[in-house]
Amino acid sequence: MEDKVLRKLFLGFIQIHILHHAKEEPIYGTWMLEELREHGYSISSGTLYPILHSMETDGLLIKEDKNVDGKIRKYYSITDKGSAVLIEARNKAFELFKEIKD
Repeated sequence: MEDKVLRKLFLGFIQIHILHHAKEEPIYGTWMLEELREHGYSISSGTLYPILHSMETDGLLIKEDKNVDGKIRKYYSITDKGSAVLIEARNKAFELFKEIKD
């Protein structure tokens, strides 16, 4: 039960993390998996790719296919809507952090 609750909570954190990096430069799935693992998130590609697709459907990310060494790699960049959501998420996260830090 606890794992399910934490998983739901961390899903929002993961989405914020994705938006943050997609704002810096286009990201792709394998790189994002490695980045998330460095921050202690243990998710599989079977979890990440549906998140990316959902964020694209919601208009937060835009996908571009690029040929890399003969293979098509999907790169995701943040949209204007995604940037606005990221700003709001940062504000709310900062507000929450100030409240719970002690």
